[in-house]
Amino acid sequence: MAILFKTNKQLESHIEEFLNSVSEGAIVFEQGVKCYIENDSENFSAHLKNINELENKADDLRRTIESMLYTHTLIPEHRGDVLGLLENTDNVIDTMKETLYQFDIETPDIPNALEKDFLNLTSVSIKSAEMLVHAIRAFFVEARAVKDHLHKVLFFENEADRIGNNLKRKVFQMDLDLSKKIHLRYFTLHIQNVSDRAEEVADRLAIYTIKRTI
Repeated sequence: MAILFKTNKQLESHIEEFLNSVSEGAIVFEQGVKCYIENDSENFSAHLKNINELENKADDLRRTIESMLYTHTLIPEHRGDVLGLLENTDNVIDTMKETLYQFDIETPDIPNALEKDFLNLTSVSIKSAEMLVHAIRAFFVEARAVKDHLHKVLFFENEADRIGNNLKRKVFQMDLDLSKKIHLRYFTLHIQNVSDRAEEVADRLAIYTIKRTI
């Protein structure tokens, strides 16, 4: 991050903290879903609390960064892109938090036969978010290296779609009440949304990167 923010170490530190919060949020989200499926209610509650704290921290850091960019007139030529990037990346961790809360509120009944599928979908979906964080870090250090990570974001998003679609087919082929099938489909989409949000940010980042390298 030293190239873009070489004149302001505090701003650099805040953005590093923000990205760390998103990265940690992905890990907590995956572990939270795993604990839910394994009926480990104590650790699930701990992960729910943790991801809420991480999301709040990311929100606070984003606002602090925004204030610094405007009040100190920092990197005016890149300010809009940086703010747009952070705001949309904040949506990724927010989606993870909201999805974990939906597990807590609606308590979906996941059949044993689908547990591995849900865990696999979760793992692949959050990999898209993790690759996005790597891509954003590269944007601040060496813009030309961003594409090395962006294609991984898209790869894992496509994998999440493939796994999610197969999971939904499996759900609707099972001997379950229609209401339960729809509920399971709903949570499949919730988990897929994490990688969808990551893809949306990746598309924006690709444009910002082109602007930086022209």
